[in-house]
Amino acid sequence: MAEPVVRIPDAKVALSTASVYPESTATAFEIAARLGYDGVEVMVWTDPVSQDVEALRRLSDYHRIPILAVHAPCLLITQRVWSTDPWTKLQRAKSAAERLGASTVVVHPPFRWQRQYAKDFVSGIWRMADETDVRFAVENMYPWRYRDREMLAYAPDWDVTKDDYRHFTVDLSHTATARTDALDMIDRMGDRLAHLHLADGGGSNKDEHLVPGRGTQPCAETLERLAARGFDGHVVIEVNTRRAMSSAEREADLAEALAFTRLHLAATPSPHTPGPGR
Repeated sequence: MAEPVVRIPDAKVALSTASVYPESTATAFEIAARLGYDGVEVMVWTDPVSQDVEALRRLSDYHRIPILAVHAPCLLITQRVWSTDPWTKLQRAKSAAERLGASTVVVHPPFRWQRQYAKDFVSGIWRMADETDVRFAVENMYPWRYRDREMLAYAPDWDVTKDDYRHFTVDLSHTATARTDALDMIDRMGDRLAHLHLADGGGSNKDEHLVPGRGTQPCAETLERLAARGFDGHVVIEVNTRRAMSSAEREADLAEALAFTRLHLAATPSPHTPGPGR
């Protein structure tokens, strides 16, 4: 029997609602449906709709587009969203994911000043993961830099592969800012890699979240490698479109990102393709 010319993995391609900022969460659903994304990842932030499970369910039903993941409110600007207690935030994110049918909760490692949370974070994530079928995928971060000074803002570490988690999210804008080898990090994650935030970056001190292909990160190579491995997690477009001069320009960027992703997920099978972690 002849081998297929290409092998397209089961991975679904989703749009992060953060990708339409400063437009609303509702706008993200509309754009994702119109452009043909497979689903959305909801960034829970200061937009009240992003915090409201019933409102999100209505948007999902109206646009006929599933919610594949929930990004817990871990940012500095969301310190008071869904409580000031970080464990309460994660419990609410888990509950929202279960109610919305999302398979994944994305979570950042703690800030270093969240000392008790950081101390218990690794064991606490395992404990929560044992209570649900929802995957808690811990995301790689980066050192904060100002001029020639570097500050380690996250604990236990911005490089989440140094700790023992059941599932990981890899973010290619964050690997750019950290100036680390993205493909090496993906190999270290191995079959625990459950979630990809696809964006690009040029290695500046800023977390750029460029459209894939506009920076220096191996976005194409990452997709091709995951496709060859039969990756069945989610690929989430999480890009910065704040500088778009119009809604049409923003939508064009998101259409370009989707086309790039689908193209490079169509991998040519190889009998020598390494398995996860090799």
